[in-house]
Amino acid sequence: MSPPEWQLAVNEFVLEFKSVCRALPAKRVLFALLAAWALMFHFVGNSTFGYINSASLFRWLHNDYSHSPDDEHGYLIPVVVAVILWMRRAELIAIPKRAWWGGLVFVVLGICFHVLGFMIQQTRLSLIGFFAGVYGIIGMVLGPGMLRAIFFPYFLFAFCIPLSAISESITFPLRLLVTGGSVWFSNTILGLKVVQDGTMIFDAGRTFEYDVAPACSGIRSLTALLALTTIYGFMNFTPTWKRLLVVAAAVPLAVLGNMMRLLGIIVIAEAFGQHAGMKFHDNAGFVTFLVALGGVFGLGWLLREKTASEPETIEPK
Repeated sequence: MSPPEWQLAVNEFVLEFKSVCRALPAKRVLFALLAAWALMFHFVGNSTFGYINSASLFRWLHNDYSHSPDDEHGYLIPVVVAVILWMRRAELIAIPKRAWWGGLVFVVLGICFHVLGFMIQQTRLSLIGFFAGVYGIIGMVLGPGMLRAIFFPYFLFAFCIPLSAISESITFPLRLLVTGGSVWFSNTILGLKVVQDGTMIFDAGRTFEYDVAPACSGIRSLTALLALTTIYGFMNFTPTWKRLLVVAAAVPLAVLGNMMRLLGIIVIAEAFGQHAGMKFHDNAGFVTFLVALGGVFGLGWLLREKTASEPETIEPK
């Protein structure tokens, strides 16, 4: 009796994984250095004991992710990076590898970030130091060619840095922008008499009234879109300007998506009242991402890199 398909797939993955590991030079040195680096940040990685009674950077990070909806995507980033690296394994194996002391610069930079973060109790700086050091260790053992090849997926670790503690400085301007844009469109284009007071929206008769809360500012959709556009831009385009343009598009698209959602709330509230508007608010989160994703893929279509056309053939007369 032949084994089930899932078991065959697992066995094939294990064999492929062992093959990739065998292709890595000095892997014992690499894994030993990475383990020592991780242990240092586990035992002396966090100095903010008033927030969590643990010296571990990773325990601090888990505590933030598990208590902050704005940061919980951090759990997924290592998985995304691992999948991208696995998809590019043939390319990475083919890169010439050598020991390179230039990688030590990143390790020293990582230590400096960590020491500074530890002294001023800013664990986010220690987290940046951790990622810088891992990047440097990989460069020291496998060489600069490997660092260039993995720069894009490794850059995604920037989305692991928690922003919840400093999100108010980002969300408040976004709230004002989304509110102002929605009110302007309602009054100028739709002809609805809507009034803005800070982040508050209400009609002239006060039959409905809403406050654009921080959760509605677009910070979550902006973070998700930045990650998505970074992946999409780097995997689909080669010119740097195209990649940067796709990544930069995340900001206006996140604002536009949230404005469309807020406009839907205003229109429905104007027609059917406050309760109907709130029901739309609770069930229309998809509108933000639908508009934003449509914009991302539309921009990608406009920027697509056309393949060379086939040579024309002349029909004999």
